[in-house]
Amino acid sequence: MREKLGNAYENIGLPRIIIISFFLLMLFIAAPLGLNIPNLLGDSIRRWAMYGILVLAMVPAVQCGIGLNFGISLGIVAGLLGATLSIELGISNPWLSMLFAIGIALILGGLLGVGYGLLLNKVKGSEMTVSTYVGFSVIAFMNMMWLALPFSNGNLIWPIGQQGMRNTISLESSFGLILNKLWSFSIGDEVTGLFVPTGLIIFFLLVCLIVYLFMRSKAGIALSAAGENSEFTRASGINVNKMRILGTAVSTALAALGIITYAQSYGFLQLYNAPLMMGFHSVAAVLIGGASVKRAKISHVIIGAFLFQGILAVALPVANKIIPEGNLSDVLRIIISNGIILYALSKTKGGNK
Repeated sequence: MREKLGNAYENIGLPRIIIISFFLLMLFIAAPLGLNIPNLLGDSIRRWAMYGILVLAMVPAVQCGIGLNFGISLGIVAGLLGATLSIELGISNPWLSMLFAIGIALILGGLLGVGYGLLLNKVKGSEMTVSTYVGFSVIAFMNMMWLALPFSNGNLIWPIGQQGMRNTISLESSFGLILNKLWSFSIGDEVTGLFVPTGLIIFFLLVCLIVYLFMRSKAGIALSAAGENSEFTRASGINVNKMRILGTAVSTALAALGIITYAQSYGFLQLYNAPLMMGFHSVAAVLIGGASVKRAKISHVIIGAFLFQGILAVALPVANKIIPEGNLSDVLRIIISNGIILYALSKTKGGNK
């Protein structure tokens, strides 16, 4: 019995046990404070599905050997460009608008990912440092470009001056919430019950399935082999650099798709510095799920995204109830999310387990 418990402890891992315990503790505290538990669980599920694809972008990056991809901001920018271009063209049908945005995002994300992969091949051994620099730099660069790009749709630009993109752009007239509303239902009362965004969950799981099948394909196995043992893979006749570029391109394209999924669920596009820390959030989530810098699986994404977003969804209302004074919600959000990121990074394993 003791041996079985020991094996279970090794398989789950101390970081996940602590995070799961903290999540359950927050739920336990929430009820006496008068918070609606079904609402909190529904919000956790929605945030899990809306953020999951951004976390999923870590899988091909880690498996191909570039490590944790802090540079997914590059893909996020591609996704934002696809979404803004869709609004600029005034595509009224929400499904066509979203498909157009996804198409542009995947193409731009893939192309940027190829260039990003070429860069990372030049700096082998320092990939995570360079990817962090790339992630911050592209956001800073786009802060200038959002002001200069020649968009003219009134939903995108500032009404005064008629130039420069707004900080927050509503998706109400395009593809906002279409996945959330698709086949959605509530368990219990519509207002106080547990809301289940079925379409959003199915879309997230479908993308997970596609990535899983890709990683099981010939190209996916070669990609994983390049990340596992580059010398052996090279001796087998596989071009390691090409596999690293492929993994980086897929990761960047997934990030582009992820931000569109996130934005449609949120109902808004957020430009400028809003995506600055999304790479860190995604890295922390996949690490909490059990990934390491050399190995990441779909299960790590599903578990990690739920725990990370679940804690944010539950802990913030609890903290606001305990400390109701002033506008502390944003401060608490930063403290809690950065605390989870720091904890996840401190527990990073370099090995295969």
